[in-house]
Amino acid sequence: MADTRQVDVTEKDLPLHCPKPGTPLWALHPRVFLDVAKEGEALCPYCGTRYVYKGAAVKGH
Repeated sequence: MADTRQVDVTEKDLPLHCPKPGTPLWALHPRVFLDVAKEGEALCPYCGTRYVYKGAAVKGH
């Protein structure tokens, strides 16, 4: 998909959920939490936004 939006995220964005704060009212959908740090990227099942993790390795479990 050429129109897929990509958003780079870092550890300050964790825990990551979509939609993010500040999303326009017309683009809202049910909040879904995405485990972007584990795989390095995650795709929102509602809007198709691709989140790519650019932060430091996550410590812990």
